[in-house]
Amino acid sequence: MTHDDSATLEVLCCCDPPEVLDPAAYRDAAVTEALTEVTARPAAQQPPWPHPFEVDAVEAELSELPGLTTEDEVDDLARAMALVARGDALVLQGGDCAERFHEAVPDLVRRKVDYLQGLAAMMRAATGLPSVAVGRLAGQYGKPRSSPYEPAPTGGRMAAYCGDGVNAPEAEPARRVPDPRRLRTAYDCARAVLREVRRASRGKPLMERVHVAHELLLMPYERPLVRAGVRGPFSASTHFGWIGERTRDLGGAHVALAAAVRNPVGVKIGPTAAPDDVVALTLALNPDGVPGKLCLITRYGAADVDRSLPEVARAVARRGAPAVWVCDPMHGNGIKVGDVKTRLVEDMLTEVSSFVRVLTELRLRPSGLHLELTPDPVTECVSSQEAEPLFADYRSTCDPRLNPEQSVAVIAHFLDRIS
Repeated sequence: MTHDDSATLEVLCCCDPPEVLDPAAYRDAAVTEALTEVTARPAAQQPPWPHPFEVDAVEAELSELPGLTTEDEVDDLARAMALVARGDALVLQGGDCAERFHEAVPDLVRRKVDYLQGLAAMMRAATGLPSVAVGRLAGQYGKPRSSPYEPAPTGGRMAAYCGDGVNAPEAEPARRVPDPRRLRTAYDCARAVLREVRRASRGKPLMERVHVAHELLLMPYERPLVRAGVRGPFSASTHFGWIGERTRDLGGAHVALAAAVRNPVGVKIGPTAAPDDVVALTLALNPDGVPGKLCLITRYGAADVDRSLPEVARAVARRGAPAVWVCDPMHGNGIKVGDVKTRLVEDMLTEVSSFVRVLTELRLRPSGLHLELTPDPVTECVSSQEAEPLFADYRSTCDPRLNPEQSVAVIAHFLDRIS
């Protein structure tokens, strides 16, 4: 066990009992039916677990634990997202690329929550509209990867880092072996993070609270945390879950999961998404046309957004189910400087401009942003104006994040374009 892991367990053992316990979080017929459909479909981007029986044991354990989020909390976010869908609010989704277990401590969580609330307040002040703050918090412990393996420092190969919920980021083959017990640690860390999120939101009006979100990726974690609600099955792993660019197969388990729960959900849309496929996704994920139920999170990249977005947006407007349009200007703009993964701020600004212009021309509403960001003064994203980028403070274990100055610049650019 590393020092970071020991510190995390110490914090978790010292935590007060969770504010929300739901011992009646049982499986009813609707949940069983929904999970049967999810389990029957292929699930992309699952780690190469070495011992499937250990994964099954952890999944069974998670199914007996209290849900992390409550049905009322999910409904609160659904009401807020309905305002976004009507044009009466904006949405800001933001946070770390990959959460770390050792950061599930009150002071660090509170910094992230306060930061998101501050950025949402900036949006409110500029537009006069409420801004729904949705953090990449309390569950962003799994990461899809372009390859399940990468070269090991001493030769051969090792598993790619797939988030703290799967393995460790250190470039050591033994630490990279996927460990299903980490899924249980992910649950405990998410519970600790949610406790602080709730404390920060206590007593605040709905539109000033921070809600939590993560990618619905790891099936052995997501399946057992589906719960029976009064109004139907919901995911008790989060308030808002999204499906990534690599897992949005209409016939896959991730779409089935998102379609089975009442939570507001999102799906990332990139340049490989054909208009007909996106239309089909909207109909599958929001068949009843509920305002705010579905976000289409576009991530085309500055080079492709003008070519790809108009046709997709036009098709969804004509034949698809209602969706909230959100721009992720980061994931389509990754580059490498030497061996360092980074993103150019100028490319992000270009994509934001095109996103707003295309949707406005089609009389659709650009409703918000999805950003990887941090309150820390990191040097992970760069400007093309820098003669030679210096990554003096690069902390992310996966993708580069915006620092506070860059975050404000991107958000201000969006606000200027929609005004």
